[in-house]
Amino acid sequence: MRIVIRNDRIPRPIRWGGAAGLLPVPGPFDEIVLLLVGAVLWVFYREQLREAWERAA
Repeated sequence: MRIVIRNDRIPRPIRWGGAAGLLPVPGPFDEIVLLLVGAVLWVFYREQLREAWERAA
């Protein structure tokens, strides 16, 4: 997720959501935010997400 939120081709509000999901918040808040951001990335920004997976490997 850190690679994705540093990508300038992804809109800033989506990157902020990813950063909020990485915060150590107790409860299911961070997991829900990461699932929502992941779904948006998978549907609309699939190529950038694929590049992030390749860079992480």
